[in-house]
Amino acid sequence: MVGLRVGYVDHDTHDYRFRDDFSPPASAHHALALHSIVSHCFRFWLWLTTGMVTKEWVAIHRKHHAKCETVEDPHSPQFHGIRKVLFEGTKLYCIEAKNTATLDKYGHGTPDDWIEHHLYSPHPALGIGIMLAIDLVLFGPIGFIVWGVQMLWIPLFAAGVINGVGHYYGYRNFAPNDTSTNILPWGILIGGEELHNNHHAYVTSAKLSHKWWEFDIGWMYIRALEMLGLATRYVR
Repeated sequence: MVGLRVGYVDHDTHDYRFRDDFSPPASAHHALALHSIVSHCFRFWLWLTTGMVTKEWVAIHRKHHAKCETVEDPHSPQFHGIRKVLFEGTKLYCIEAKNTATLDKYGHGTPDDWIEHHLYSPHPALGIGIMLAIDLVLFGPIGFIVWGVQMLWIPLFAAGVINGVGHYYGYRNFAPNDTSTNILPWGILIGGEELHNNHHAYVTSAKLSHKWWEFDIGWMYIRALEMLGLATRYVR
């Protein structure tokens, strides 16, 4: 989740924090820029562990921020219901990913190079297949279980918990024009996205923790990359 979170912030910096990619006005976040090698590592990891196309992921996230809690929001529990978003969030994502109007309007600024056109976009299943092979080599037969957990993690926590519970249950530090909530004050398991209300309130910020008792593990990694000269924040 941390890899997806930081990678998203990078690809979505061209527009909106990272939140969704990663953003309220879908083209005004400018939060973070990663070194090209680091950026591609996160992009490669996204392909390996989810099979998702970066442009689709970014576009859907930007649209969510631009149309949050309206009928055009791709995954609002206020319109689809918490149960549907929580357990069928991946299905909602796949439906929106087929909407060419969404990709054209919100997918600009995403990778448009040779490897995207010849490997990542046309062969999403190949990535997760390679991930399975890697798990089997590293862990033997138990690699099937490791791979299964990886395949379920993103659909459940990213598509379900963040998009569902993060707009349904929790506490709020701020009052943006949506129902976003902070699920927990310690953002560890979901890369810091547990602090979802903070993210919606300050979409141009790469840091999701705002109170002294809150912790954003994604921010810890971003600061580490920044200290190594591998990341640059536009919004401080």
